[in-house]
Amino acid sequence: MKTLKIAIQKSGRLNEKSVEILKNCGLSFENYKSSLISTVTNFPLEILFLRDDDIPEYVQDGIADLGIVGENVIVETKAEVDYLQKLGFGKCTLKIAVQATSGIQNLEELNGKAIATSYPVILEKFLQEKGIKSDIRTISGSVEIGPGLGLSDAIFDIVSTGGTLKSNGLKPFADVMQSEAVLIGNKSIADNPEVAELLQRIRSVLSAKSNKYVVLNVSKDNLQKVVDLLPGVKSPTVVPLFEPNWVAVHSVIAEEDFWDKINSLKAAGAEGILVMPIEKIIR
Repeated sequence: MKTLKIAIQKSGRLNEKSVEILKNCGLSFENYKSSLISTVTNFPLEILFLRDDDIPEYVQDGIADLGIVGENVIVETKAEVDYLQKLGFGKCTLKIAVQATSGIQNLEELNGKAIATSYPVILEKFLQEKGIKSDIRTISGSVEIGPGLGLSDAIFDIVSTGGTLKSNGLKPFADVMQSEAVLIGNKSIADNPEVAELLQRIRSVLSAKSNKYVVLNVSKDNLQKVVDLLPGVKSPTVVPLFEPNWVAVHSVIAEEDFWDKINSLKAAGAEGILVMPIEKIIR
C-alpha cells in the first residue's frame, strides 16, 4: 500500500479549514504547527505543509499526490493537475479596485493605466479578453497600498469582505474570478484506491455539513403531506409511536432549504420537530 502525500497551506486563510476537513475525515495526526511534514497514524498519508503558491507545482510534478489550494493559485501557476473536489471554504473574489475618489467609471478607462497585482497571469488574461491594454505591475505583499504610494492607478487582488479595500481608500470596480479551496491531484493517481477512499471520506463530510437530520411527529392523517415535503437521502423513515395514529418521521433536509421546509412542515401538521447536525453521510 503506497503512502500518499497531500500538500496543504502551512499558514494563511486556508490552513485551519484544511486541517479541520482532514481531521473530520477521521485522520489522526499531530505536530502540524511545528513541522513541515506530519504522518497520519491511521491512514497511509503524509501531510506536507507548504506555501500555497508551491502546492500546484508540487502536485503537478508528483512530489505530492494531492493538494488543497485555492482555484486562483492553480490558474495563476498554470499547473496541470486534476480537479477532484470543490471544498466549500476559502471562498473569495478576485477584483479590480480603484481609489474611491477616482473618476474611472468603466473598464475601457483602464487602458494605459497601471494596475498592481500579485496575480499577473489571471489579470492579463482578463484584460486581453476585454481588449484592454494596461501596465501590469507585479508585486508581492500589500498590493492595496499601491495607489496610495503612486505605484499604480488600480489594484487587482483577492477580496473577501472588502474591509481592507475600504481602509486603504479603495472601492471594488470589477469582478474577475470567483475562487474557493479545491482538492487537486496528480494526473497519475486517478485509479489509486487510497485516493478513492480519501475522496469518499471528504465527500461524506461535505455532504453531512450541507444537510440537517430531522425527526418529527405527525398524525397518520397528515403523514402524506409531510412525506411529500421530505424526500430525504432516498425516502423518509417512518416509525410508529406508542400513541395510536401517530408516527415519527426521520429524514434529511438540505441546509439551504432548512427554514422554508421547517415552516412548511409545521403548516402540514408536524409537531415536536427535532433538528440535529450530521457528522457524515456515506453514499
